[in-house]
Amino acid sequence: MKWQRIISVATLAISIFTLFLVLRKPAPVAAPASPAATAANAQSFQEKMNRMDQPAAAGQSGSEVRLTGGELTAAIAQATGLLPTAAATPSDGAGGSSSANPSARGGVPEFPGAVPNIKDYQVSMDGDIVRGQFLTQIAGEDVYLTLAGHLGAKDGYATFDATEVKLGDLNVPVSLVKDALQKKLAEQHDQLKLPNNVKDLRIENGELVLVEK
Repeated sequence: MKWQRIISVATLAISIFTLFLVLRKPAPVAAPASPAATAANAQSFQEKMNRMDQPAAAGQSGSEVRLTGGELTAAIAQATGLLPTAAATPSDGAGGSSSANPSARGGVPEFPGAVPNIKDYQVSMDGDIVRGQFLTQIAGEDVYLTLAGHLGAKDGYATFDATEVKLGDLNVPVSLVKDALQKKLAEQHDQLKLPNNVKDLRIENGELVLVEK
């Protein structure tokens, strides 16, 4: 009975500690950006997307567009309403709106693919690894989920191979969630379809590279 009591107490302590780590806010995956920098990143993202919309010159294909983690974070933040529209509509020196300003398209950057329903979001890229951290609800509690891995494309659809998973500040073995993650991606298969003018994507030198058709 004494050993059972010790095991019960130890199990309870571990459970409480695990819960604490899950609910604890982890270190951010990227340095916080000022509102001005975020607005500039959102506009830069939209300008690059606009360039991809332009018809390619005859005989030219395979050109690349490179996006930084800051640009992706700002675009998702604005698309999900986390970044006020007005913050991403800077004026030029004459007091008018820039022709490439996102406000020309309703003030919201056009983000390829489905935009997740999230409360907070950060993206960073290092080498060929993309790392995303977002705030979601699990069992009614706000929990930070961090995912890292390799982003790629196959047969016209984006693919993701996880290398790191964290709930709050708790590291979760990838092997425990890999099947569930791939199942979730399969359920969202249609939403992972690449834009019509993109034939490939990858993470390279800390940037997202979109290869045009």
